[in-house]
Amino acid sequence: MLVVGGGLAGLAAARDLAAGGADVVVLEARERPGGRVEQIRLDDGRPVQLGGEVVGPFHTAYLGLVEELGLTLEASYVGVPGQTTYDLVEDVVRSDDWPFATAAERADYERVEQLYGALAAAVDPDDPWSHPDAARLDCVSLGSWLRSVDALPSVVRCLETGAIALADGSIERHSLLADLRKSAAACESGFYDYDRWESLQVAEGSAEVAASMAAALGDRIRYGAVVEAVSVSVGGCSVRLRGGESLGAEAVVCALPVGPLRDVAVDGVAPERLASLHAQRHALAAKVVSLFDRSVWTDVGANGLLEGEGVLGSTWPQRDGVLSALVPPQRLGALLSIPDADRVSVVHEELERMYGAAARETQAVHFRLWGTDPFTQGYVTQWWPGDVMRVGPLHGTHDPPFYVCGSDQWVAGYMEGAVRTGRGAAAAALGAR
Repeated sequence: MLVVGGGLAGLAAARDLAAGGADVVVLEARERPGGRVEQIRLDDGRPVQLGGEVVGPFHTAYLGLVEELGLTLEASYVGVPGQTTYDLVEDVVRSDDWPFATAAERADYERVEQLYGALAAAVDPDDPWSHPDAARLDCVSLGSWLRSVDALPSVVRCLETGAIALADGSIERHSLLADLRKSAAACESGFYDYDRWESLQVAEGSAEVAASMAAALGDRIRYGAVVEAVSVSVGGCSVRLRGGESLGAEAVVCALPVGPLRDVAVDGVAPERLASLHAQRHALAAKVVSLFDRSVWTDVGANGLLEGEGVLGSTWPQRDGVLSALVPPQRLGALLSIPDADRVSVVHEELERMYGAAARETQAVHFRLWGTDPFTQGYVTQWWPGDVMRVGPLHGTHDPPFYVCGSDQWVAGYMEGAVRTGRGAAAAALGAR
C-alpha cells in the first residue's frame, strides 16, 4: 500500500498498516517526517516546538498513541500563574479574563454563551448534516448569529478576538454549524474551552510522536518524494512522482492536507468525492516562536498568554523562555509584506508592547509560514458559512481502494484529527483486504 504524506496522519496510518502485515511505503515530499509538527532541541536539551504542540483530555486517539509509543504527557501552559494579556487597539490590558468594562457586559456574555451551548447540545459532531436545521445553521456566520440574539458589541469583540487568537479566521467567516459541531465534539456547554482543547502536551515534544513512528517505519518512508498524480482502480493503483517515476500498489491512503491535494491530479475517484475534498479550506496562518534566556513576560506579572489585535494574534509559553505565537489569517498579509530581514524587528516591537522592553532581547526567532508553504498551504481547517453542507457527509469517509485521512478530515483540524483519521484509514484498508 502507498501512503501519500508523512505527517502525523500518514505515519499513524502506515504504522498500523505495517503492524497489520501490509507492505507499505510512505511518500513524503519533505526531507523530514511530521508535516506541520516539527521541533528543534536547544543545547540545554529543551525541545522547541515549531509546529503543533498541545492537545486536550478528550483527544483519546492521540493520547492512546502517545502511551503506545512510551512518551510522557504533562500539563501545558493552561495552569501557568500570572495574568493574561489583551493587546487591544486602544491599550494593553492584563486581566484574569476578558476585560469587560461592566458587570452587565459580562452577564450578557454568559447569557449568549448559554444560548450557544443549548444549540451545540443538539448537534451530532459525527453527523451534523442530520440536524433538522443544518442548512440554515451552516449558512449563518457566528458573528451574524451573535447579532441576531442581540449580543452586546463588547461580547462580539471578545469572541472575535478569541477567534483571532486561534488563527482560524474571523467570526464573520465562521459557519455557525461548524462551530457548534466543534463544541459538540468536545462536549462543551459554551464557547471554546482551553482546558478541554489545550491542557496537555508531550513532555519530550510533540514532534517526538512523529519521530518515533518514523524511526520504527525506517526505510518504508521515502523522503523528497513529491507526488504529482494518483490513479485509482480496483485492479491496481499507481502514483507518479515528480521526475516521472511511477509506483504501483493495491491501495492508496491519501494523507495530504487539502491544499496540496488540489495540486495532485487524481484519476479514478468519484467526482463527488473529489468535489468534497476540494471544497475544504485551510486558514492561512503562520507560527512564530521566540527564544529567551528566561520567561521575560513574568517581569510584568503576565503568564505569557495573549489575545491580541496586532500582527501576533496570540502568544503562549511552551516552556521556560520559549514563547509561541500565531499570526492569524487577518494579519498574515501584513507579515508577508514585510521584507524577510525586517520581520524579526516587527516581532520585537509587538513583544515589547505586550511584555516590556526585556521582550526584545530574543536569542532567536523562528517563523513557520504555513500559509505559503507548498506542502502545507495553511494551518487548521477553516469552515466558512456554507462549507459544512458543501463538503457534505462524504467528509472523512473512504472509497476503497482510495482512503483519506489527515487533520482536515476531522471536526477541527487538530493533531487529534490526524491520528484519529490515520488510524481509522488503516483499519478500513486492512478490513477491506
